[in-house]
Amino acid sequence: MALFIQSLVNGLNQGAIYALIALGYTMVYGIIRMINFAHGDFIMVGSYTLFYTIPLMIRTGMPPWMAVFIAIGVCIIVGVSVEVIAYRPVRKAGSMTALITALAMSLFLENLAMVVFGANPKSVTAIFNLPALNFLGAKLQVKYLITLGIGLVIMIALQLFVKYTKLGKGMRAVPQDKQAATLMGIKVNNIITITFAIGSALAAVAALMYCSTYPRATTDMGSMMGLKAFIAAVLGGIGSIPGAMIGGLIVGLVEILVKVYVAPSWYEAITYSLLIIVLIVKPTGILGKNIGEKV
Repeated sequence: MALFIQSLVNGLNQGAIYALIALGYTMVYGIIRMINFAHGDFIMVGSYTLFYTIPLMIRTGMPPWMAVFIAIGVCIIVGVSVEVIAYRPVRKAGSMTALITALAMSLFLENLAMVVFGANPKSVTAIFNLPALNFLGAKLQVKYLITLGIGLVIMIALQLFVKYTKLGKGMRAVPQDKQAATLMGIKVNNIITITFAIGSALAAVAALMYCSTYPRATTDMGSMMGLKAFIAAVLGGIGSIPGAMIGGLIVGLVEILVKVYVAPSWYEAITYSLLIIVLIVKPTGILGKNIGEKV
């Protein structure tokens, strides 16, 4: 029972990290129907920013976690720059061109990071110094519970933001009909830029949570994290904010439980198999909806 409880909490922690990244995928796809494969590399940018800024926070007598605000600013600058420089010029060129551009930007960011930061992993200073809790014989890390709580709060906040605010209504209007949205006074380019900024900020928060669990930064960390988060977004129903959260938690739980109870080397194969099964049974994902298009 103690092992199961500890594995459950570890899985929820891992899933919350995936969910935060998947929310970024979902928001961008929900607005411009594009998969931003460079989104995972924003996690890498945030992690390296934390590597340099956490010691700065400590030297100035501030809590280490406040470095996330600097990471959010850096990730927003990188995310918006990628959208304006790389994605905006090819937005009308077709989905295949946008996909190739996204993959190219991912490779560009990884190689640029290797040139700037070097190929060797960087050890990130401890962010949270919190004691473990004993529950039914299991030692639960409080920082894992914080990660899950942050993920749930962000999901609820995003859902309320998109549903009830004027800007959120604009985000829902743009993918339905860009021309009609423009005629109604909605600035489509501004909406898309703001969406990228929000997604990039979520990537910085995910970097904080990731580095608190795995305290190191590497130039290729965004590739695998981004792939797992993409699976989570598709599993939950890409375009759905609650779906991204559910998908992330499912992927995290499956990974940890398979590692503990089945075999450590099987977790990726089982995760991908789960995705295939869900897509066969419900191609739109768990909370996704079929959207008809006029032709």
